[in-house]
Amino acid sequence: MAEKTQIELSVIIPLLNEMSILPELYKRLKESVNGITSNHELIFVDDGSSDRTLEILMELSKTDKKTKYISFSRNFGHQVAITSGLEFCSGNANVIIDGDLQDPPELIPELYNKYKEGYEVVYAKRISREGETIAKKLTAKLFYRFLKRITSFEIPVDTGDFRLIDKKIVTYLNQMPERNKYLRGQIAWLGFKQTYVLYEREKRKSGKSGYSIKKMVNLAVDGITSFSNVPLRFVTNMGILVSLLAFIVIIFALFSHFVSGKTIAGWTSLILSITFLGGIQLISIGIIGEYISRINTDVRKRPLYIIDQTNI
Repeated sequence: MAEKTQIELSVIIPLLNEMSILPELYKRLKESVNGITSNHELIFVDDGSSDRTLEILMELSKTDKKTKYISFSRNFGHQVAITSGLEFCSGNANVIIDGDLQDPPELIPELYNKYKEGYEVVYAKRISREGETIAKKLTAKLFYRFLKRITSFEIPVDTGDFRLIDKKIVTYLNQMPERNKYLRGQIAWLGFKQTYVLYEREKRKSGKSGYSIKKMVNLAVDGITSFSNVPLRFVTNMGILVSLLAFIVIIFALFSHFVSGKTIAGWTSLILSITFLGGIQLISIGIIGEYISRINTDVRKRPLYIIDQTNI
């Protein structure tokens, strides 16, 4: 990779089929960052879009040399798209913002002002989330609070990936080799001086979210398995508890047969016990399997993403 020219502000924008709002997104981003510094770059990462997203990016880059694009050979995922932008960015300050305009580009100057006060991480904390179902809001709220409880460090709640980070944070993130990325957790794990600004998240301008229920569940699992061993301890504790219960049942059965003279009969209780134990075993194997799967992914050392086209 060629030596990077240091600039003041980089903005990383992952995209997936956002051609309908890309012109407005570009316009609002330029207005926002031009008010901060002329020494900036916009890095758009096309995560395998099937529409004209890449075409529009190439047209924009021809008229604006500060507009860069990276296009993947296929869809590799939102977190990977951000990661690639972090590997190519050159800013002293670096902003991560989604390309669906739910996160307002007009908030970037406020993030930058906090950065100039000496903060190395400035994240955008959501007051409200317009256009999202009650179920999604509730599950997200519960997940973030659950993750906060089972980790040994502070992970900000009610935040996404929209934030500004110092170049030293980028350097450390690029040194983290894990393939199942959970960037908001990684940034929190690094520490440094952090603060936040409040904002109201808007509903999508058009189209539908690229985050399906399956992708959200996978991201949640990545967050839990990347930063906590609590699920593994849960498996151990359940094993101890079930063994203790089984031991108590054995003592009770022996006592009933030899002391009370009554043999415990019950096909139903036997089947329920077997089913219960089988369920516990399958859950335990599944939890352990999630950790082993991530180890296997890291050991293979395949490229995190494949670039098809770029002007960087």
